[in-house]
Amino acid sequence: MEEVHYYSTNVTWNEGKTGDLSEPTLPKIEVATPPEFPGGVPNIWSPEHLYVAAANACLMTTFLAIAENSKLEFLSYACEGTGKLERVEKRFMVSEIQLKPEIVVPDDHAAERAGRIIEKAEQACLITNSMKTKVFLSPDIRTRD
Repeated sequence: MEEVHYYSTNVTWNEGKTGDLSEPTLPKIEVATPPEFPGGVPNIWSPEHLYVAAANACLMTTFLAIAENSKLEFLSYACEGTGKLERVEKRFMVSEIQLKPEIVVPDDHAAERAGRIIEKAEQACLITNSMKTKVFLSPDIRTRD
């Protein structure tokens, strides 16, 4: 794998506080100012949602890569991500993100390994490594029973 990669996106304003986020090979995503801000629009992806989603998706893809390389057998993976937006030193920022992955594995031995692997995934996640936001991991690892 090469050491440098580039990812380009485009945003085109539609009307009001909405626009389309695009990339030539991916479906468009409608984006908007979140409803908590003046003129914000409910029920549309916001930059804040996408920021939390990037951390959440990166944790999953990193976990999947490490689990595959480690030959970890697991039955399911789901993760709830919540970002906290607040004013810090007179500026708004997402100050923390809580990630709560739920991983179901076939047995206790796999549960121990899954715990180590999700921690490695947190440390290796390139998106969260690029953020100044504090990221907190609270995994719930269960056996099938």
